[in-house]
Amino acid sequence: MNTITPDLKHLQGSVQEAALLSNEERIFCIRSDRWIAYARAQLALNRLEELLACPRRQRMPNLLIVGPTNNGKSKILEKFRRDHAVTAYSDSAHEVIPVVVVQVPSEPASGRFYAMLLRSMGAPFNPNARIAELEQLALRLMRTVGARMLIIDELHNILAGTSNARRGFLNLLRFIGNELQIPIVGVGTREAYLAIRSDDQLENRFEPFSLPIWHEGEELRTLIASFASALPLREPSQIATTNSCKYILAKTGGTIGEMARLLTCAAIEAVNTGEECINQKTLKLANYQSPIERRRAFERG
Repeated sequence: MNTITPDLKHLQGSVQEAALLSNEERIFCIRSDRWIAYARAQLALNRLEELLACPRRQRMPNLLIVGPTNNGKSKILEKFRRDHAVTAYSDSAHEVIPVVVVQVPSEPASGRFYAMLLRSMGAPFNPNARIAELEQLALRLMRTVGARMLIIDELHNILAGTSNARRGFLNLLRFIGNELQIPIVGVGTREAYLAIRSDDQLENRFEPFSLPIWHEGEELRTLIASFASALPLREPSQIATTNSCKYILAKTGGTIGEMARLLTCAAIEAVNTGEECINQKTLKLANYQSPIERRRAFERG
């Protein structure tokens, strides 16, 4: 018996082969992470590339990427880091790490930050060492690995500390930038911007770049269509429409992370039910709770 191959022109080329797999394999693919390009993300990546290419000078330009939780900041960072992966040379005793990414600890203490910075570069260190020793080791290693950019995620955690701790951490940022003469990229919620604004010198050094929540329009329809074409379903998902987009926005609150979660659940439902596309039925049957529904469920206990 001849196997009839479904018409998969509605899918991206790299996804078409996955659409021919078994249901279990396709659901595994659907649940996997994927990069979905969109205009604002590409602008952020372009700005990061410009900073990375900036020649060293006494006062380097910095960037502050600000947006709500679950709105694509980490995905952009991960994409940029993958594009500038760690390189290991056979004739070198160390790796080259052009982009170093570290998180601000839950308590913005200098010693904990330097420890996390060393850990992010895979460096052994004495956790009982004095802050000055950790600082010098971290700066020396950053130079050794050829770091050309430092990305600091969860920058809003600065506000979790006391006023003295906040001032100390802001001074630390200024010190690192002056010492290494590389661009620093801060990433966080609106609170990160408020923290930077509290220091006049840092506010002048950090250019803000916002990732706002989504609203109904052509950009959103393009994003939804891109999602649909990246999921291995055998029938076209006609969801880049005004009505579908309004439903998705209302259900998710308009952050890209929540939209991706809803569409993932709807795609799994489409496979399990044999619908083979995301539509109003699979969107409503999806095993997905909105942020408001999750909050209500938690409050009910």
